Amino acid sequence: MMVMPNTLAEWLAYQEQLHPSAIEMGLERVRRVASRLGLLEAPPRTIIVGGTNGKGSTTTLLALIYREAGYTVGAYTSPHLFRYNERVAINGVPVEDAALCSAFTAIEQARAQDSLTYFEFGTLAALWLFRAAKVDVQVLEVGLGGRLDAVNILDADAAIVTNIGLDHQAWLGSNRDAIGIEKAGIFRSRRPAIVADHAPPAGLLAAAATSKAHIQRFDRGDYSYQTGPHSWVWRSGTVASPPLPLPALIGSHQLDNAAGAIAVVQTLQPSMPAPWQAIERALQRVHLSGRMQVQGRFLLDVAHNAEAAQVLAQLLRERFQGQRLLWIAGVLDDKPVEGMAAALAPVVSHAITCDLPSPRGLSAITLASRLTAAGIATQAGGAPAAALALALRQAPPDQHILISGSFLTLAAIAPLISNV
Repeated sequence: MMVMPNTLAEWLAYQEQLHPSAIEMGLERVRRVASRLGLLEAPPRTIIVGGTNGKGSTTTLLALIYREAGYTVGAYTSPHLFRYNERVAINGVPVEDAALCSAFTAIEQARAQDSLTYFEFGTLAALWLFRAAKVDVQVLEVGLGGRLDAVNILDADAAIVTNIGLDHQAWLGSNRDAIGIEKAGIFRSRRPAIVADHAPPAGLLAAAATSKAHIQRFDRGDYSYQTGPHSWVWRSGTVASPPLPLPALIGSHQLDNAAGAIAVVQTLQPSMPAPWQAIERALQRVHLSGRMQVQGRFLLDVAHNAEAAQVLAQLLRERFQGQRLLWIAGVLDDKPVEGMAAALAPVVSHAITCDLPSPRGLSAITLASRLTAAGIATQAGGAPAAALALALRQAPPDQHILISGSFLTLAAIAPLISNV
């Protein structure tokens, strides 16, 4: 008989070696285990958030809106920055190690001969803990794609796709049409579905139509917003918000995320009302680490694909008015390094690379070679601490330092700059 892991670290190490691959698309195994756990029967009200970029911001804001409206809310996000517990939060508080271990024990006992991936274990744990806490609503962020992602074992009461970019192409397809089909897999017949992409690909729209969901699209004006210097107004048909505070998260793209989140909230008003005052408070209080986060002379952003890097570059242009930043870069091997480099080249003076852990992380030397070939002067910095030390030696005191390229890059370097 297997000896159960005791600590959270032991459970996570066990999950990493349990399944032969880190990713296995498909819902059959995870659905069987969820059924044995009773997670498919009368789940809490469920909102699923998909897309390429903006999922974390949208999930976080939706959860906060409903908390401000007085509901008990579970939020499931991924990946985490510093602690695995960040992935599963109830009323904004990450769950404790002991709670996660209890959930993992229940899942292990229920899975029988079905192997589960690391992400599938985490998804089931979130659903198990949210049910145990009797949440009123659970907001679930898609990890990869949508149609075959583990969160999609549930039928969303409402779903949103934030945007479609080129990421995870080995799994989702080589173009936006193919990726859009996968993302639209979270939509359900006769239930609200929000398409927040400003130019949604034909594949997404065709799959959305096939789903027979009640589609609302930003691009055709089903909902919209207008901005002023210090406020903005959301509209859909005859419904208009009062003047709303700008989101506390930095960047004009956060208005797109907020507008999509409000569209979700408005579609659910008949069964789960949330007043405009709750939305106003949530917009003022929303916080998410690693999204254009300013810490002294450092800027931290988890941008890890070309589209996110383009948004980041525009924000840096607006904020620094021509001043170039030194970039500490760490990137995973399945990410579009050259596309990210093209976006950031006009706003960085040069780059220093750091190692990210195998099997997916690029070495500092390999990344430096690719960034140099893409036109950015680059040095290999080695381990994250060494890369940071090199950057501090090279950057003039008035130059800002960008830390970006992966969640893992921020996780490794952010703790090191707290005393810099």
